[in-house]
Amino acid sequence: MSFNGTENYITSHGLKLAVNAAITLEKPLLIKGEPGTGKTMLAEEIADNLGLELIQWNIKSTTKAQQGLYDYDAVSRLRDSQLGEDKVHDIANYIVKGKLWHAFESDKRCVLLIDEIDKADIEFPNDLLQELDRMEFYVYETSQLITAKNRPIIIITSNNEKELPDAFLRRCFFHYIQFPDADEMGKIVDVHFPNIKKSLLDQALGSFFNLRDIPGLKKKPSTSELLDWIKLLLADDISPETIQNKDREKSIPPLHGALLKNEQDVHLFEKLAFINRSGR
Repeated sequence: MSFNGTENYITSHGLKLAVNAAITLEKPLLIKGEPGTGKTMLAEEIADNLGLELIQWNIKSTTKAQQGLYDYDAVSRLRDSQLGEDKVHDIANYIVKGKLWHAFESDKRCVLLIDEIDKADIEFPNDLLQELDRMEFYVYETSQLITAKNRPIIIITSNNEKELPDAFLRRCFFHYIQFPDADEMGKIVDVHFPNIKKSLLDQALGSFFNLRDIPGLKKKPSTSELLDWIKLLLADDISPETIQNKDREKSIPPLHGALLKNEQDVHLFEKLAFINRSGR
């Protein structure tokens, strides 16, 4: 079983090697990179390419590792006992399976995505060490040992908001997705907009990378934001000449709200454009 990429996802040679190394080693693949570089989409494409089910666990700041295993709904059991429900005598009726449980009990190998693990508490990764190592966990309420029928392919993404514990990192295969260069970005855009005119693509990419190179930007535009911007350019039939217009009133790209996401960056761009015009 090996990942060969898909038509809808431009994959570097290094990324393919990382995915297949993690599959061979039966280790979680830890993917880092700028937001919008396709980390989440990678898991979707791996599942599609290998014909496997995708189970997705989206991590929030309040997520606990236990929730990936199971939850015991004691409140519902108390309510049912007050109502005289018969099912209250079987505690299994109040065990809610988590994403890891679903992945472990799958009859076929699946892809398990643990998305944005760095959003959770610092102890979250360590709390999953044993389960990810042994592929099993114990349900104390029902005295069950849940063991994986098939070891899932585990993809873990991080935006580097927090450092992950060394003990956790040792158990993963790591890959950092570099931000695409202009040639790679052109291929990515071509996947989504195969009929785009080369002149518009070249001008859009030039403006996009010039924008990313501005020192002091609070948030650099990402791949997903470029795709949104190009979609708007095509929908409004914006010409390449309009994008490169350097008039005072058009000092920032048209429809720049798809690229610049806060007022500080807009003001910074306008200020630099004014300085450049004044220096000519």
